[in-house]
Amino acid sequence: MSTENLTSDKAKSTLKDMVNDIKVAMFATRLNQQPLSVVPMHTKEVDKEGNIWFLSRNDSDHNSDLLKSPETQLLYSDPGSMKFISVYGTSEIITDQAVLDDLYDSKDNAWFDGEKDPNLTAIKFTPKEAAYWNNDSNKLITFFKLQAAAVTGDNKDIGTSGKMDL
Repeated sequence: MSTENLTSDKAKSTLKDMVNDIKVAMFATRLNQQPLSVVPMHTKEVDKEGNIWFLSRNDSDHNSDLLKSPETQLLYSDPGSMKFISVYGTSEIITDQAVLDDLYDSKDNAWFDGEKDPNLTAIKFTPKEAAYWNNDSNKLITFFKLQAAAVTGDNKDIGTSGKMDL
């Protein structure tokens, strides 16, 4: 696996592409306590500044956690495409109706009573740093590379990993 550390615009572009491909994050709060509080969250959008947006219920445990400490860790994982990203940053709860209207769509009716639901909030996650693992080859090619490495003892490049300075 080769290493490529990314900075600024390249990091933001790669982050956006990977998050948009994977969509569901394990959203971790209470980072200073054990056990962490972790829930799956569906990404609504990655904006042009690189902020990641979610919708959330105001009465949820993670919203309550964010009021105590905004530090948040997002873990995205897609074993099928061999893409993984861990993003650290801070989150804030947004109640601006224009933002809620922009992020909301009919699929969200499973959790909310429309975009005017008084319990509806948005979470704006601002990333600070990230680590990623990405395999651009398909799984079959990766399997053969791993098998060849096991037989020959040679290192095989099976993807890219690195840190992102956001």
